[in-house]
Amino acid sequence: MLSGTVTSFDAHVGLGQIMTSDGAIVMFHCAEIADGSRAIDIGSTVNFELLTKFSRNEASAIRPA
Repeated sequence: MLSGTVTSFDAHVGLGQIMTSDGAIVMFHCAEIADGSRAIDIGSTVNFELLTKFSRNEASAIRPA
């Protein structure tokens, strides 16, 4: 499990970014937020897994840290 901070989230389109502790940016879709809320606050510290979709890594199983 990886961890990071939500650095952006557009609720209208459901897309956001997480920055890991080593500075990598990982994209996510709101459907991957584990609690089913489809919403998350910018600045939230989260744990997540990497999922390969369309030949790129995305965050999956996103949970509060």
